[in-house]
Amino acid sequence: MMSHILAVEVDDPTMVDEEEIEGSPFWDWEFAFEAFPQMFMAFLEVTILVTVVGTLIAAVLGLVIAILIMVLPKPLAWIVRWAANFIRMTPIVVQLIFMFWAFLWLDALTIGIIVFGVHYATYMSEVYRAGIESVPKGQWEATTALSMPAARTWRKVVIPQALRSTIPSLGNYAISMFKDTPFLLVIGVAEMVTVAGQIGAPTFRYTEVYTIAGLLFLAASYPTAVLVNRLEKRLAYAH
Repeated sequence: MMSHILAVEVDDPTMVDEEEIEGSPFWDWEFAFEAFPQMFMAFLEVTILVTVVGTLIAAVLGLVIAILIMVLPKPLAWIVRWAANFIRMTPIVVQLIFMFWAFLWLDALTIGIIVFGVHYATYMSEVYRAGIESVPKGQWEATTALSMPAARTWRKVVIPQALRSTIPSLGNYAISMFKDTPFLLVIGVAEMVTVAGQIGAPTFRYTEVYTIAGLLFLAASYPTAVLVNRLEKRLAYAH
């Protein structure tokens, strides 16, 4: 994991020849091609990893939170709801810094994945809750009439119907998580945008590296957004 820890060695800006900077072209293809491999590796090893694993954690934990709020006795449900609200209303940057210093035995990348997963789980729990509440009351009554166990009611009847209306929103939160990964900088994780800054700093060539970063974000988020929109339309039609 040490390859992902921020370790910037930037040349002294005063040592850069101003005439060389002013005379340089706006876009240097050679510099862009040299920067791309390192940025792409950071994109795969950090940005995508945090998004995929964080989304899986958020999707599962968010469902658990939503169900607990609905099935636990009111005092316990209130505690779960309060904890979820507290996490949701606290900036993710603050959570990253707090967890980094509170759990020094964990590496920064692991902390980032956990924080992103838990933070977005609180948002997804609200989406799940809305989906569960949208299940027709008759479905609940039918399971009661059939003496269906509670666990089977949730697994076979409620959750499948709730997911039909929640998957598009969950996809949108995954995209939001993907775009929030640059916040990992505060705990020293060198994700793609941070690596771009490191590469551009010695020569002040930021146009190429930040353009590449933007294109990589677009290349991943736009197809995901299109798939989410198509899925939403398909589920609405099926419903």
